[in-house]
Amino acid sequence: MSDLDVDVLIVGAGPVGLFGAYYAGVRGLRTAVVDSLSQVGGQVSAMYPEKQIHDIAGFPAVSGRDLVAGLVEQAAPYEPAYLMGQEAQRLDRVPQDGRPDLLVVKTSAGTEITAGSVVVTGGIGTFTPRPLPAGEEFLGRGLAYFVPDSSGYAGKDVVVVGGGDSAVDWALMLQPVARSVTLVHRRAAFRAHRGTVERLRSSPVEIVTDAQVVATTGVDELEQVELSTGRTLPCRRLVAALGFTADLGPVREWGLDLRDNRHLVVDSAMRTNVPGIYAAGDIADYDGKVRLIAVGFGEVATAVNNAAVHLDPRAQLFPGHSTDNPAPV
Repeated sequence: MSDLDVDVLIVGAGPVGLFGAYYAGVRGLRTAVVDSLSQVGGQVSAMYPEKQIHDIAGFPAVSGRDLVAGLVEQAAPYEPAYLMGQEAQRLDRVPQDGRPDLLVVKTSAGTEITAGSVVVTGGIGTFTPRPLPAGEEFLGRGLAYFVPDSSGYAGKDVVVVGGGDSAVDWALMLQPVARSVTLVHRRAAFRAHRGTVERLRSSPVEIVTDAQVVATTGVDELEQVELSTGRTLPCRRLVAALGFTADLGPVREWGLDLRDNRHLVVDSAMRTNVPGIYAAGDIADYDGKVRLIAVGFGEVATAVNNAAVHLDPRAQLFPGHSTDNPAPV
């Protein structure tokens, strides 16, 4: 990817960042979106693409995959540039005579993006799966930490490890296509939502509690796992859903005010303490903050419209109604 010169750089390609790309297009702003993951959609695509989401305005229920696809389609007429698999790292400010500083962000791939403003929508930052104590040697050969697509699990004996929402969701998602699904959790109590756990208990998924995977065996690919109870299970696909560690990464070095060393403090215009840098979604923090995708959509619209005024003080903050300014065909 060659270097880019844009009006707005969005850091984070989750649902909030994708909606920000749409709104930047509405404002006629050249936009780039950068994300350390290899695909758009952030945590939604990586962790629960098939899960039904019920709190998106206008959708009684929508799968994570369909939500992300719709957001990409919504922004597509404005042709945002996507820089996937690249972490936003160094930030430099370039003074301009009588105008706001330019912001130059260098990515882990060496791409330099020069932008008039930056909107950080990085959710919880860069998230890394907690490793399974046994079986790392089978990563990519039966062991996985994400289940973006169920097709590779069809007809397989599957073991899911964990007791949180991702573990339960993935077990329920894979059960209809897999030969067998066993969920292994080290405790009797689950962290997952109670209603989802009730669905799990009434499903054909076998639940093994007070147990852990202590050994994995196989030749070219994973074939079976051994539990701490002494039981051995056939296993061609092992899903480790033990949670994630989150890290703001290099963004922490950008001179932004932080709260709890993990969130960016913003005002009512979604401005950080650094002129030209805004934040929206789960990564943003202010008094009364509610961390929902639905809230993030409003925040990023506010951030982008204020960024438009930052770029051109003569511009109107209000973007107009979408019915008056339809997307280009």
